[in-house]
Amino acid sequence: VQLQAYGGGLVQAGGSLRLSCATSGRTFSISNMGWFRQVPGKEREFVANIRWTGGSTYYADSVKGRFTISRDNAKNTVYLQMNSLKPEDSAVYYCAADPRPNTWYDFQYQYWGQGTLVTVSS
Repeated sequence: VQLQAYGGGLVQAGGSLRLSCATSGRTFSISNMGWFRQVPGKEREFVANIRWTGGSTYYADSVKGRFTISRDNAKNTVYLQMNSLKPEDSAVYYCAADPRPNTWYDFQYQYWGQGTLVTVSS
């Protein structure tokens, strides 16, 4: 499975961005996809994930109500709509995928995209 994340950029605080993660390869094996983010010098942190079947979603408290994760099964793509962005949302955002539905921690995810940089200016 290959993942490619894109859509990052520079945005002012209060603005919005939509990240995309396109998957290819053995996509039928994917049960769970997630978004993580990392600031240099800090650990990678969970942002949101979604079950490929059923569409259940989960969010970190820090983004709940502002970010929305969704999927397009036909396009094998997962999205992260980010609204009301704050400077503290600035990070490299990574998408990840795993064959197991109940995957939560970054070390559990088997497949990773290359990351896309989000910078939120104050």
